[in-house]
Amino acid sequence: MKIYYKYLFMVSLIVSCISCKKYLDVTPDNVGTIDYAFRNRNEAENYLFTCYSQLQRYTLPQYNVGFVTSSEIIFPIDLNDNSGIDATGFNLIRGTQSSQNPGINNWDGNNGGQATFKAIRQCNTMLENIDKPVDLSAAEKKRWIAEVKFLKAYYHFYLFRLYGSIPIVDKNLPINASAEEVKIKRAPVDSVVNYMVRLLDEAAPDLPPVIQNQAKELGRITKPIALAVKAQILATAASPLFNGNPDYVSIKNKDGQLLFSNTYDASKWDKASAACLDAINVAEINGIKLHKFNPPANIPSNLTDSLKELLTIQTAITEKWDVNTELIWALNGNFGYQPHCGPRLTSKSAANITFPGTFAVPISEQELFYTDKGVPINEDKSWDYLNRYDIRTGDAANRFYIGKGYETVKAHFNREPRFYADIAFDGGIWYGNGNFAPEGAYYVQAKGNTSLAGPKDNIRINVTGYWPKKLVNYLTVHDDGYTIEDYHMPLVRLADLYLLYAETLNEQGKPYASIVTYLDKVRQRAGLPGVVEAWTNYSKNPTKYATQDGLRQIIHQERRIELAFEGQAGWDLRRWKELQQVLSKPLQGWNVYETTATNYYRPRTLLTPVFNVRDYMWPIAADDLISNNNLVQNLNW
Repeated sequence: MKIYYKYLFMVSLIVSCISCKKYLDVTPDNVGTIDYAFRNRNEAENYLFTCYSQLQRYTLPQYNVGFVTSSEIIFPIDLNDNSGIDATGFNLIRGTQSSQNPGINNWDGNNGGQATFKAIRQCNTMLENIDKPVDLSAAEKKRWIAEVKFLKAYYHFYLFRLYGSIPIVDKNLPINASAEEVKIKRAPVDSVVNYMVRLLDEAAPDLPPVIQNQAKELGRITKPIALAVKAQILATAASPLFNGNPDYVSIKNKDGQLLFSNTYDASKWDKASAACLDAINVAEINGIKLHKFNPPANIPSNLTDSLKELLTIQTAITEKWDVNTELIWALNGNFGYQPHCGPRLTSKSAANITFPGTFAVPISEQELFYTDKGVPINEDKSWDYLNRYDIRTGDAANRFYIGKGYETVKAHFNREPRFYADIAFDGGIWYGNGNFAPEGAYYVQAKGNTSLAGPKDNIRINVTGYWPKKLVNYLTVHDDGYTIEDYHMPLVRLADLYLLYAETLNEQGKPYASIVTYLDKVRQRAGLPGVVEAWTNYSKNPTKYATQDGLRQIIHQERRIELAFEGQAGWDLRRWKELQQVLSKPLQGWNVYETTATNYYRPRTLLTPVFNVRDYMWPIAADDLISNNNLVQNLNW
């Protein structure tokens, strides 16, 4: 499996239009590397793609902090290496993080992290030498400079979300720099934010609004991407983790410089809101709109409306980028982890070791999704929350969601379309896997080790009984072998911007009527009534949306549902300072080894997370503090 993923990563670089020739491999003897790298346009373009190359690692979910620490996925602790997944990142919520040897160390580039400062240095080298290629046109030069400035900003942003205050590396130090010059200090949070925003403001005007030559350039940075990332940066800076957070008042440079402001600044939400609206407007002007499923020619035309609805939700993630109208930015590297995200559905696949299905969704995550009335399951007046774990049998009325005649729990009935599109569960219908008959679709059978999808050995096991179905393309087929229908994992899509803009408006204290407009765009696509209609008619708290705090709760839950499993929830929960609350509860799954419904549907605790205030920020490795005595450590590390 390791070899397979290594090969897949190499292929992704080729697909991303990167020339197979790398300048470091072809430099003749006695020729300066930098001079050779920028001797002409083609070699300089190769170096440009080197600046892009570290983005590709973000396609690996086990190294994405927003994915592994979000409470959305449990990975079995004893499967490290056996299934091709490094469990270092998944184990962080088990309390394994250490300042002696940090996991997912993006500062130094080890333990699953990448050397992000190296990526920044490569960007600086590109900018320092961009004038050397004599055959580079002025127009291309402007565009390349803009792309590299964006990449510099994004690499700083990735570090910023992990460490908060970081050194700003605007220029490379000369090779003869003194020891003291090398020992750079951390810059205050506000300075880092201002620096990233300045780079993006400089870059955006010279970036193309759309990619015209998609065959060769899809994945390169556009103006909508730059503006969307600017909105993310400013919303992060305005959020409670960084805006007036008293927890970090003691973190200062050794000269006494305060690194985290403990004074709340409401104007930061004003900047974030303006940036969101700007990003939305530019995206929409350039043809970006919420995705809608259009059946390909090989799919039956007699799909039910409910099935079209589910496939619209699923394919908003897995549709190819060149035809997915919603994607603002996705990574060129294909998401190679579909075998970890889906259940086995046929007798042949049950005997196949190549589909482990080990990404397990805890019960708490599935309970986050709304009822079919569009409100939380514990608020819906008509939904039997107290008896949700009682056994119920699939019937004709629910045949497009649950196997007819199959025993499951009441919690799986009368849920919103995103629940059925995003999560696979025991008894849940799975449209696809080569079976496109709406009335004869597969359904998941997961009770006990004799069932198709149940645990087979110490490698092929899903410990909760839930799978992140959203991350499997419905065209992917798994039987005696498997055929993967690849897709690009989104980093930003329009629904994300709509919800982010709604959040910024609410934090500004705007009237709810102007806010729910953007929430309702996303909810309507998901087949739900608008916020006001849903809460007024179906919630036990009918006026929740009319208060800033109530609407904040609605917005946060809406983001966690809409963006589930996309590597976003972990970042959101951090910036909201809600991750400690979420991880204060044990993560549970069903009793997956049991074969009867009565015994199977008994929640069991699989993991009791360890998360404290200090875990909101990553530790700087202790060795770095020794080698650079101008650095100071984050809180309580």
